[in-house]
Amino acid sequence: MDTLCKVGAGQYANLTLDGVLRRADMSDADRHLYTALVYGTLERQVTLDFLIEQLSDRADIEDGVRWILRLGLYQLAYLDRVPDHAAIHETVELAPRRATGFVNALLRGYTRRMAGSRTPVTPARWAEAYPVLAGDATRAMAVAYALPLPLCEKMRTAFGDRAEAVMAAFLDKPPMAIRCNTLKTTPDELAARLTAEGCTVERGRYLPHALLVTGGNPLKGQAFADGLFFVQDEASQICVEVLGAAPNERLADCCACPGSKTFGSAIRMENRGEIHSFDLHKSKLSLIESGAERLGISVVQTEERDARNPDEALLGSMDRVLCDVPCSGLGVIAKKPEIRHKDLSACERLPAIQADILEAGAGYVKVGGTLVYSTCTWAEEENRLVVEGFLKNHPEFEPEDFTIPTRVEGYADILSCGGMVTLTPDRHGTDGFFVARMKRIN
Repeated sequence: MDTLCKVGAGQYANLTLDGVLRRADMSDADRHLYTALVYGTLERQVTLDFLIEQLSDRADIEDGVRWILRLGLYQLAYLDRVPDHAAIHETVELAPRRATGFVNALLRGYTRRMAGSRTPVTPARWAEAYPVLAGDATRAMAVAYALPLPLCEKMRTAFGDRAEAVMAAFLDKPPMAIRCNTLKTTPDELAARLTAEGCTVERGRYLPHALLVTGGNPLKGQAFADGLFFVQDEASQICVEVLGAAPNERLADCCACPGSKTFGSAIRMENRGEIHSFDLHKSKLSLIESGAERLGISVVQTEERDARNPDEALLGSMDRVLCDVPCSGLGVIAKKPEIRHKDLSACERLPAIQADILEAGAGYVKVGGTLVYSTCTWAEEENRLVVEGFLKNHPEFEPEDFTIPTRVEGYADILSCGGMVTLTPDRHGTDGFFVARMKRIN
């Protein structure tokens, strides 16, 4: 409960949860259950609050009790492994004495209402089960796919007829994607090594060096300690592929932390050349430095720097420049459920910052060089509109199209249009992600 309350108060879910698990004496099974409860309750918060609203007429439920109710309802609605009576008993035990009767009554009310039926999945099924949703398509979608109304409306506008497919895909649990360190091993050798360490591994959907871990924890094994791979979503790996670094080139990664794109580029460069990895926060640069050491990468130079203020000594000298800018993160809500509840109005300042970073980063690119802009969001105002605004003011750059074919049936080839593409989990099986490639022509 403390974890949920802390995240609800604004702390990062992954950091809070990791801190609890490091200190706790739990079996692996209990760790997995604890993690599932925390992330599941956060992810389904909108749906769970709707259920609380339907099961109680009390409007003044205190925050701590509301989190207890959410946790209990999540187990009843979405976890088959926990029997109803056990979930109710354990949840009531968490409640303060003054609220035990209320918590018990609400949870039992849910089991009576849903007796013999499953929790609805689609908006239509939710509207059948709860007539209050009938005739309100946006609210029914919001409840079905656990999205706050403003975010649900934004996704409907952005994706049109595809909106439901995208919303549903963001509720799927993606496998861990890793990038093979081909400086030390091959994808086949790494897959065999991880299998021997108890992991279940599949090949990536687009890139030969990408692997998907669908079972086990590869971060606990010797392969990780030996620097044979690092964690990187395949969308991020695709971004590195689009950037296209080659041996003996010079590259600037303007917003580099935690470093996966720097690492991927260094591997593409066969650890030959020069990479300048900048980040605003000096405290984070150690992540790049320690990661590079583990992976056997020696071509990276780190520096604390605001990406809006470029290093004048490097202007016009880089073969390739990556501006992977700070963004709303709306493309990674499957992995970071607290982002679902972000105040969208707080994101309105981002496009101006992103445009400034792209403007500054472009100064590093030499004639004939490549500039890549990327985000982990699907929001047009942070993506296409930023790039189009930049190109309008910089005729010395032109968009450069690219294609990356899928290696797995059922997923779409990546085909840019005007040098830009937005990746989504329903079509590509990746995080939501945007990549734009431009070439400096004079």
